[in-house]
Amino acid sequence: MARPPGDRLLFLRKSAEIERIKKEGRRFQTALFNIVSCPSSFPHSRIGIVVGKRLGGAVARNRAKRIFRELARQLQRQLVRGRELLVFPRREALLVRPPALREAWLSALRHEGLLIPESDPPCDDSASV
Repeated sequence: MARPPGDRLLFLRKSAEIERIKKEGRRFQTALFNIVSCPSSFPHSRIGIVVGKRLGGAVARNRAKRIFRELARQLQRQLVRGRELLVFPRREALLVRPPALREAWLSALRHEGLLIPESDPPCDDSASV
């Protein structure tokens, strides 16, 4: 199955980048996941999803990654530019219903200032005619 276009720019893949964010980033914890964020040298935001073996077997780890990748894709355009995030899902994230997880995700990103305020929508060049 092919990756959606833009995933290459959205998701962190290199372990050196992930380790740098772990060291330099600011941490925020919730009952369902932890977030580590730091400024980026890239003009757009990028997200890494780190799932350790403590979460469970391969099926559970892959499910957690799929869930959080989809959450990241849905909010890609609303993320503040120039930030890098790491998400560390917890086992509890697999047990809650998707709307509750999405609300917790939005709440955490708002709390950390990682979402563009709703009063300042992103510029859309096609709308200016």
